[in-house]
Amino acid sequence: MKVLILSVTAGQGHHQTAMAISDELARRGIQCSTLDILKYIDPIICDLVSKGYLISTKHLPIAYGGFYSLAERKEKTSEKTMSRLTSKIMGKKISGYIAQNKPDVIICTHVFAAQVISEIKDFQGLTIGIITDFTIHPYWEETDLNYYVTASELLTLQAEKKGIDPKKVLPLGIPIHEKFSRKISKSEARKKLGIKDKTTVLVMSGSMGYGNLARHIRVMDKLDLDFQILCVCGRNRKAKKSIDKIKTNRDIYNFGYVDNVDIMMDAADLIVTKPGGLTVSEALAKRLPMILINPIPGQEERNTEFLLNNGIAMKMSKTCPADVCLYQILVNNWRYNLSNSIVEYVGKPYAARDLGDFLVEYDKNKTT
Repeated sequence: MKVLILSVTAGQGHHQTAMAISDELARRGIQCSTLDILKYIDPIICDLVSKGYLISTKHLPIAYGGFYSLAERKEKTSEKTMSRLTSKIMGKKISGYIAQNKPDVIICTHVFAAQVISEIKDFQGLTIGIITDFTIHPYWEETDLNYYVTASELLTLQAEKKGIDPKKVLPLGIPIHEKFSRKISKSEARKKLGIKDKTTVLVMSGSMGYGNLARHIRVMDKLDLDFQILCVCGRNRKAKKSIDKIKTNRDIYNFGYVDNVDIMMDAADLIVTKPGGLTVSEALAKRLPMILINPIPGQEERNTEFLLNNGIAMKMSKTCPADVCLYQILVNNWRYNLSNSIVEYVGKPYAARDLGDFLVEYDKNKTT
C-alpha cells in the first residue's frame, strides 16, 4: 500500500498532523510520502499563501473572521469562487504527480488539498480528509472524498448538516504525534524540566506566540495562590523578552520555541492556551483542563464554542480575566475533577494509531 499525504503550508497544525500520520505509517512499514501541494505546484504561490495566512490571522483577524462567517452562511464570495476555480486548475497540475507515483491512498490534512483532490475524478484509490479543528470548516462542503476524519463523534451531526454522509465520518480524533499518547507523572516531568514539584500552570499561544502573553501572566501573578508558571512563547521574541522582564517572587519558567511540549504538558496541572485544533487535541490527550485565550476569529472561535459547550474549558475575557478563571479552577476541586473526567472522555490520544488500523484493514479487505 502506498499512501500520499497532501498538506498546505498555512499554520503549523496541518503540517504537524501530516507528520504524525507519516510517522505512524512508517512505524508500520507502510510506504508513505508527504507533499505540500502548493509548494509542488508553485513555490511562489505557496510563500504568498503562507505569509498571507499569518498576516490575516495575526494582523487582520476581524477581516479573516468576516470571510469565515460569510462562508458559513453559504454566501457567494469572491474568495469562495476563486477557491473553486483554483482547485480545478491545480487539480489538473497535481494529477500528473499522482499518475506518476500511483498512490493507493491520498490523505488531505488541509481543506484546500481536499478541494483539489475532489476535482480529480479519475483517481480510483481511497481519499481521506483530516478535519483539524473541533468544527467543520465551511469549505469542506465543497469536497467529495471517501472518508472524513473528525475530532469527535460529537461533530457528526454538524458534518451531516454540511452535506457529508455520516457513513463517511470517522470520528477517530485529530492525529497527533505518538509522544502525546504517552504520559509520565507530574513529579517525573517536573524533574526532567528542572522545575519545582508544585502546582504548575502552562501558558502557550501557538507557534507564533499570538496575543499579549506578558499581560496575561502579570494578571495571573497577582493571584494569591501558590503555583508556578511554565510559558512557551514560540517564535515571538518580543513576548519572551517582555515576560523575562516581569519582576515577581513567583517562579516563571519562560521559553521560546521548544520541542518538548509533551513533557511540559505532563508537568502541568492545567493549560492556558490559544484554541488551535492540534494544541487542543494534544492537551486533551494529556488530560489537561484548559483556559482559552486569543482565539483567531473563525475556526478557533468555533473550537472555543465546542470546548465551552462540552464543559472542557473556560474562556478568558475582559470581564473574566486570567486570574479569575485560574482561581475558579484551582480552588474548586469539584470543577477541576469534572474537567478531568470530561477531558478523558473527549480526548483521542491514539487517533494516529486508529487511522493506521483503519488503513491496514482497508488494504486487507481490498486484497482479499
